[in-house]
Amino acid sequence: MSSMSSYILVLYYSRYGSTKAMAEKIAEGVEQAGLEAKVRTVPAVSANSEATESDIPAEGHVYCSQDDLKSCSGLILGSPTRFGNMAAPLKYFLDSTGDIWLNGDLIGKPAAVFTSTGSLHGGQETTLLSMMLPLMHQGMVLAGLPYSEQALHTTTKGGTPYGASHQSGDGSFGLSGEEEELCIALGKRIAGLASKLSDSI
Repeated sequence: MSSMSSYILVLYYSRYGSTKAMAEKIAEGVEQAGLEAKVRTVPAVSANSEATESDIPAEGHVYCSQDDLKSCSGLILGSPTRFGNMAAPLKYFLDSTGDIWLNGDLIGKPAAVFTSTGSLHGGQETTLLSMMLPLMHQGMVLAGLPYSEQALHTTTKGGTPYGASHQSGDGSFGLSGEEEELCIALGKRIAGLASKLSDSI
């Protein structure tokens, strides 16, 4: 794997901080597996066409660039649920990646998804599936969490075979022990797959 592309991009949108907390745990897993984790976010969108965001956020992770995306070794994509779907800011960013699709920059690279919901049955699985669709169009190799992860058997909150998830309640529920384990496991899995796929080329 070349040094120019030996990182996993953990790309997320977070309104109240729960998805951000997941992204940081996933990044821990990536780095435990021996690869760099590049954590990036996307700006909010506004119905007011005159509203603009600064190029650099006031706090937290920096915004993702097209170069961050096309040069990654693997991608882990996260969003809170919005009526069983990904949030508009993340969709807006993905809709702008036509050149990356046209060039085939992401073909054959591993990808995974994660989400946070307010309620236990708040659309976790449909949101995860909605995020998989553009990644399939990009030609990425999708991976979930296998049931060899024991936390999938014991969690009473988030955690699915489709990807890591979290039940945030009104925003006051922190990540449970099992949710943290599954976030770390997802990061490790994509980092491991990125190394194996690179070695096979």
